[in-house]
Amino acid sequence: MDNIKDIAKSAKEASLKLLGAGTQLKNTALEAVRKNLELHKDEIFEANKKDLEEAKSLVESGEITQSTYARLKLDENKMRDMLKGIEDVISLEDPVNKVFWTKELDDGLVLKKISCPIGVIGVIFEARPDVISQIASLAVKSGNAVILKGGKESNHTNAAIAKVINEALERVENFPENAINLVFSREDIKGLLGLDEYVDLIIPRGSNKLVKYIQENTKIPVLGHASGICHIFVDESADIELANKVCVDAKVQYPSACNAVETILVHKNYPALNELKEALCDAGVEIIENPENFSHEYGDKILSLKIVNDVDEAILHINKYGSGHTDSILSENKENTEKFMNYVDSAGVYHNVSTRFSDGFRYGFGAEVGISTNKTHARGPVGLDGLTIYKYKLFGSYQTVEPYAKGEKTFKHKFI
Repeated sequence: MDNIKDIAKSAKEASLKLLGAGTQLKNTALEAVRKNLELHKDEIFEANKKDLEEAKSLVESGEITQSTYARLKLDENKMRDMLKGIEDVISLEDPVNKVFWTKELDDGLVLKKISCPIGVIGVIFEARPDVISQIASLAVKSGNAVILKGGKESNHTNAAIAKVINEALERVENFPENAINLVFSREDIKGLLGLDEYVDLIIPRGSNKLVKYIQENTKIPVLGHASGICHIFVDESADIELANKVCVDAKVQYPSACNAVETILVHKNYPALNELKEALCDAGVEIIENPENFSHEYGDKILSLKIVNDVDEAILHINKYGSGHTDSILSENKENTEKFMNYVDSAGVYHNVSTRFSDGFRYGFGAEVGISTNKTHARGPVGLDGLTIYKYKLFGSYQTVEPYAKGEKTFKHKFI
């Protein structure tokens, strides 16, 4: 079954069977996957070696960067994290069938808002083959079917991991076939983007270019972020030593991450601007003061720096140039902090902390399928709950609308 439409159709069928899957079945499936990955890890490592060998030429030709090559490597440490990630998802509360609220519309007429799976999710990602186990485990626990497309540089590893996962799921009684699917070609992506009849959500994980391409070429809802223009505002009252430490961490700890800081805004009365610059330079950071383009995502040890008059100017700058990802204020001033936290329009707004905390694992989500700057059902790091939507369940006793339409009956609309 190599036709993308056939794959999407079978995934849809699997998703409909997963709608009523219980917690025990899903956790049993996840434990089977964890055990099988551990059992076959040497085969996965061998596949990864092939990818690493072939990727050397891609680095030399400039098709992928050295940092992408580094993310491609799968070793014992990453495998341990993969297995632990599945264990964490098993331990999380089932996100399906949560009752958000119950309302009595009238006597014997009860409405409930209850969480349910989204359906079929297409996830397109670059490098990082460990993403497959993360997304597969989140999909299983949330009752969704997925169609995965990784970067060509990790084809061997992706195929090996997907094979091991599906072998495990096939042995789990009552777990539907074709819930976890892997495709390989660019033509598959193009085909997938046109299958809104079967696919309910697309999640791109990768470069700005990839995300924008997906957003511009499909009718399917897209959950993600095209860029990570994150800011830190250093207020005049910030603790100097600790502020310097946070700024360095936010840029240096993982410069290419989407939650790394790209612009630091400094209050004009901050007393230690030179010390801040020295700390950044000592950490190998190149500082560009007042660049022409404040919307550029460097993804490297480079950042923009701008002096601002006050917290209001910082907020205006962030809301104009930011990407709605994550922004932080370093301040001991309660009024300025509250204003910043309320008026910055981003998925993550922080106080006295590095932007690098914007992460599903660090939020305790077990793992994340991506980060969203959307203003839809999911925002920020998207974990289990972000892979569910909701439905309204109405429980009655043979009521009809006519008496209410005529005014013979009135609704109570009472929350229970």
